Amino acid sequence: MTRAPQRTLNPWLILVVVTLGQFMVILDATIVNVALPTIQKGLHFSTDNLQWVVNAYTLTFGGFLLLGGRAGDLFGRKRMFIAGTILFSLASLLNGFAGSAAVLVAGRALQGLGGALIAPAALSVITTSFADGRDRTLALGVWSAVAVGGGAVGLLLGGIITQLISWQWVFFVNVPVGLATVLLALRFVPESRAAGAGRGVDVGGAIAITAGLMVLVYALVNAQSAGWVSGQTLGLAAVSFVLLATFVVLELRLRQPLIRLGIFRLRSLTSANLVMLIVAAGMFGMFFFASIYVQEVLGYSPIRAGLAFLPVTAGIIAGAGLSQQLIRRIGVRNVGVAGMVIASGGLILLSRIPVQGTYLGDLFPGLMLMAFGLGLTFVPLTLIATTNVDEADAGLASGLLNTSQQLGGALGLAVLSTVAANATSSALSGLTAAPSVAVRLSALVTGFRAAFLVSAVLLFAGAVLLAALVRRSDVSEIDTAPATEAVAVAAA
Repeated sequence: MTRAPQRTLNPWLILVVVTLGQFMVILDATIVNVALPTIQKGLHFSTDNLQWVVNAYTLTFGGFLLLGGRAGDLFGRKRMFIAGTILFSLASLLNGFAGSAAVLVAGRALQGLGGALIAPAALSVITTSFADGRDRTLALGVWSAVAVGGGAVGLLLGGIITQLISWQWVFFVNVPVGLATVLLALRFVPESRAAGAGRGVDVGGAIAITAGLMVLVYALVNAQSAGWVSGQTLGLAAVSFVLLATFVVLELRLRQPLIRLGIFRLRSLTSANLVMLIVAAGMFGMFFFASIYVQEVLGYSPIRAGLAFLPVTAGIIAGAGLSQQLIRRIGVRNVGVAGMVIASGGLILLSRIPVQGTYLGDLFPGLMLMAFGLGLTFVPLTLIATTNVDEADAGLASGLLNTSQQLGGALGLAVLSTVAANATSSALSGLTAAPSVAVRLSALVTGFRAAFLVSAVLLFAGAVLLAALVRRSDVSEIDTAPATEAVAVAAA
């Protein structure tokens, strides 16, 4: 590949630009949830079809993440980041003007595709702009705080916009942010790609992995309603297995595979992705059930519900900031383990929420402990998942981490929804008369408690796996790397 002469760029400015794009993607994941009841009325969604406002995005986002990450390696990470931002912004504009349910669902799918190009490209730009050491740890701390805290901000903005303006503006708000991100990226983000890129595209592998992941995500998001052992769920799981197996066979035989499977021999990468899947399963479920609890049990308005989760962002930022100091003192693996144990403790507190609960007395302590623990967790996991990886595979490693998080979230929400539903049904079983409102709320909270407890177990299991699977030698480059100065970045 012919490269232009090197010029020094400020990597912190690069971080600001790509984090702005990632913030838009993360914000959209929760800002829409608060607006769902209003969207249902405005576009006449049926109760069964309303889920596709979320699922259409989830399917394309989760299905195209690996392809998006590898496309950045092959065709240029800056190029994919900008293309994804443009697509995401145009799809948001389409959604804001949507006059029917079908148009909105199609627009949400396009948003998911745009997000699948943005997320891995943005993370790989960061990992290639910062050398191992203090600066990369700090950069990934900012990244992790935005990636997790943006969800809580989305809940607040969603409530404010829906209640004070209209549901259309939860989509329109992305357009100016996307435009600003594109203009800044054109000016300040350098282009980079894998050495030897462009020597061929593995079309068969791309189709197999994308279709396989989309079918798997679809099976997961519908498992709770269709049944885990139903013909639909088992059939979709079988189809996904065949597609993913076909992908593996193709990658082993091709000279220029889409994904170099040898990357999974890196114990640090494979272990961190497994733990991320488990952590995301517990985290996504927590936000889902906590948001229902404050609105349906405590009776909060959308704005008040959003404000209730705003401190979560502060807790995550505090944890992420402290993690950067602790990594240099006690090691990246120990910080990650401690973070998951602390987050698990917060979820145990949440598993004790009462029907007649209060925010400060019953919800706030568990939320803050969980948020602080997650802040301590995500920086180490991101560092471990992206260390020891060749620059040529930066996009692939980023796509894998995002895919693990997305699949974990879909799996966790499906499993925890089943756990909560079963616990609620058990609490109502045996009644000889129709349950009163108080009894129904009590049964609902029983289901939430069960879901929070399972989430706590998942986070603790993640801590055990990280301690068992990752060795000191796997993360020695992180623990012993000196602080670095600004990095000279090559512009292609």
